[in-house]
Amino acid sequence: MHPRQISPQHVQRFFYYLRREGWRSTLRRTRFWFKLANVGHRPSIAPEVTSGGLHTAFAAVDDIQSFWTESAEKSAFQIATPPVLHQKRKVAMIGDLNLPQCRKYRVEQIAEVLAEAGTEYAYSHYEDLPRCMDIMQDATHLTLYRLRSHRDVSRHLYEARRLRLPILYDIDDPLFSVPAYATYGNMDALPGDFKTRFMAEAPGYADVMNMADVISVSTPALQDHAREFTRRPVFLRRNFADRATLDASTPDVPRAAQGGFRICFASGSHGHEVDFAVIEADVMRFLARDKLRKLVILGHFDKTRLPPEIRDQVETHPFSGYADYLAHLASCHAAIMPLADDIFNRCKSGVRVIDASSVGVPSLVGKVSDMAALVDDGVTGRVLGTSGNWAAALEDLANDPKLARKMGQTARKQLENRWSARLDMPVIDPEMVRWMTA
Repeated sequence: MHPRQISPQHVQRFFYYLRREGWRSTLRRTRFWFKLANVGHRPSIAPEVTSGGLHTAFAAVDDIQSFWTESAEKSAFQIATPPVLHQKRKVAMIGDLNLPQCRKYRVEQIAEVLAEAGTEYAYSHYEDLPRCMDIMQDATHLTLYRLRSHRDVSRHLYEARRLRLPILYDIDDPLFSVPAYATYGNMDALPGDFKTRFMAEAPGYADVMNMADVISVSTPALQDHAREFTRRPVFLRRNFADRATLDASTPDVPRAAQGGFRICFASGSHGHEVDFAVIEADVMRFLARDKLRKLVILGHFDKTRLPPEIRDQVETHPFSGYADYLAHLASCHAAIMPLADDIFNRCKSGVRVIDASSVGVPSLVGKVSDMAALVDDGVTGRVLGTSGNWAAALEDLANDPKLARKMGQTARKQLENRWSARLDMPVIDPEMVRWMTA
């Protein structure tokens, strides 16, 4: 990470933790932050992502403690009647908002679903204590997103129980699972201490998950896996195409003018070379048949791991923002989305299919993960197993550009009609809607 990428907000956060936790803890946080940034997991500036412009009665941790003490001394600590019995429904979401994609799909877009149900919604970064306290005061339900054991999380749980709020825990990766991390092939591309640290943190996620009343997850496989770690009800809430995605404008790039057939492989973080290796031989065969064909890699990828004979047919673009990502994706004729078969990958959602479909690009996916649920085989893309001939499927599309274009157009229509905000399946379990609006 270049020093010029460090903003005044980063410096502000450094001194925030220094005042709060001391040198040792702050330097440990900083070292880990730089490691994450260097391997493609750069977090956002938080909790500033939610704190702007809010006038709050709670300015600091001491104010919260004083409020609790004063309420207890006046015998007014416990709320007499649960808010769900007399208030308009409002969901407060408190979560880890550091990863932009996670924030988009699990925190921001649920506002569209709740609006369909006539329910108000507000969210906050879990470290923004004043805002967290404020949004809970007039809430009827609390959702915790992607949180593990932490003293701030304990405060939020304590206040939620004081306010008699039902609590839902939402998560979109098996962060609570040591087996998922232990067998996750992508972790081999990261420094060894990452894997050890993530596995050590897994029980902390399971702890908070089991303090909630109910749980929601992003895929059926994650739903099944979560049930191995909790006896709480586990709802399904898939990621979907929100208005920001459906309305996103992309440059009108004439794909025919780009030369040969272009296939896209998106890699949001380091380690996805393991996934690409699943179909590397098929991609090599496909590219070798026409030197004008291109493999377009978006994001992180070690090109030295590609065979030398195809490197001249590889075009790479770093991630520089969602709009640029969609523009590069839109310049391709098809998107390929292989995944190695392991617990972590089986739990992954179809966000890459959503992105491709939004710009009219057909997706070729494997049977690992929930991506296959978003692809109508032969209509909006292809669903290919480990023994599937990816090279032949790509050849069919390259030889029939009209078919590829029609698949992409149909994928976009199905995205709008089936995978946008709604109050039922396949997006959300109606039981979860009833729980949040009861």
